[in-house]
Amino acid sequence: MREVFVAGVGMIRFGRYPDRDVPDLGAEAALLALADAGLTMRDVELLAAGCLFQANAMVGQRVLQEIGQTGIPVVNVANACATGSTAFREAWMAVASGEYDVALAVGVEQMGKMGLLTGGGGGSGIRTEGVIGSGLMPAVFGQAGMEHMRKYGTTQEQFAKIAVKNHRHSTKNPLSQYQVEVSLGDVLKSRMVAYPNTLYMCCPTGDGSAAVVVVSPEKARQLGAKVKVLASVLTSDPWTERDLTLPDVSTLTRNAAKQAYAKAGVGPEDVDLVELHDCFATAELLHYENLGLCGEGEAGRLIDEDETAHGGRIPVNVSGGLLSKGHPLGATGVANIFEVTQHLRGRAGDRQVEGAKVGLAHVIGLGSACTINVLGT
Repeated sequence: MREVFVAGVGMIRFGRYPDRDVPDLGAEAALLALADAGLTMRDVELLAAGCLFQANAMVGQRVLQEIGQTGIPVVNVANACATGSTAFREAWMAVASGEYDVALAVGVEQMGKMGLLTGGGGGSGIRTEGVIGSGLMPAVFGQAGMEHMRKYGTTQEQFAKIAVKNHRHSTKNPLSQYQVEVSLGDVLKSRMVAYPNTLYMCCPTGDGSAAVVVVSPEKARQLGAKVKVLASVLTSDPWTERDLTLPDVSTLTRNAAKQAYAKAGVGPEDVDLVELHDCFATAELLHYENLGLCGEGEAGRLIDEDETAHGGRIPVNVSGGLLSKGHPLGATGVANIFEVTQHLRGRAGDRQVEGAKVGLAHVIGLGSACTINVLGT
């Protein structure tokens, strides 16, 4: 496998676009990424497109109808919340294998106010055998948070501080769906969704798209691209004896992190910023430990001591995270790559993590999939 570089990134502001369609949204981000790379559609040799809710609609080909149909191969990807990051990995693999020199990954979704209600039957196609309680995502991550509280004494206030942090970060990101600060009191007093997560501790859904151009080393030299993909990992759940009452939201990430650090030749202590899958505030706190950012049971201390805030030891979700930036499922994973790349280039504006050399982008899709991409300069 050869080295792969990020040559261009593009993203539109996440929000709600009822007057547009998926190909239109995806095309805008694709054109932004191509322009950023200094390339045109004629230079692209493969397109990987991620879109979950129109998975059978050949979204990649429809995006090409907007930006140029050149006869290239198109891979359409659906992998739960990891849909966009899986599309990125397909583009990375195409170049890393030596088969192509330029590949484009697009993640796009149009969800409006659709809730994150996947899982738990109800026509979802997901089996509920062996599951006690709800399989809906708010309940799953609420229960996971409560188990952390039981084991380590973590408090609801510590989870709520994550929402405060990420909403504060969002005010410096013009592409975030919401850009409003909230106080700890605001978070705790907002409507309860699934204890300990209140409304402000749950990500909003909406519409959005992001795109990334990846290239070979030779092409990178021509374009002056400096950001390298140090590792791109995709895992699924291994078989385990199931606990009928406790959803496992950690094994996926822990396995992927172990592989990603080994492939990248770095450890968690070397990472300068992280964009992780904070679909709920409880998820972010658990992933501090899953990614090795701290020891077991120490995640509450990390948030109490502002270590994961902008300017802290290991800034997490300086984009505002899913809690503020939004979570149009197919776009999320590519948007995380966009954010990390901008920091490594020194182009993140007021939210820039100074001196960033290594960044990690993480997404999970329960069902199950986990992607971790480590980028560096």
